Amino acid sequence: MIRVQQEDFDIGAEIARLKAGRTDIGAIVTFTGTVRDQGGAVAEMTLEHYPAMTEAELARAEADANARWPLQASLVVHRYGALKPGDNIVLVATASEHRDAAFDAARFLMDYLKTRAPFWKREAGPGGSRWVEAEARDSDAASRWRLKTRAAE
Repeated sequence: MIRVQQEDFDIGAEIARLKAGRTDIGAIVTFTGTVRDQGGAVAEMTLEHYPAMTEAELARAEADANARWPLQASLVVHRYGALKPGDNIVLVATASEHRDAAFDAARFLMDYLKTRAPFWKREAGPGGSRWVEAEARDSDAASRWRLKTRAAE
């Protein structure tokens, strides 16, 4: 399931919905990203997107994760709009019979979100504002998934 929304999310409620009525899940891995103030340099982060394009791309990445690993369920919730330090930005949850698939799929989805998801981020603080680009380490992390497929594992 993919959701792009302005409002905050409740991590516990999201996980409860993900596993409701399921007894085939043995592992749930979650990642929650929050806004950092970076030592007072960031007072606000604004995330922009084009709704139809963003949702389609996130759905494609989620489908790719489900093709690569035996997942029982997955969830990506990503916020947009003006966010303050400490606010939630993203929740990724993956559920599988075993932990390895859940961990790998969650890492894959986060690497995608950091490097290829169509969001534009602008940080504002005392020193002005700037657009945020993916860092080299994010691209390096994402490169590990280029050739891996479920059949190859």
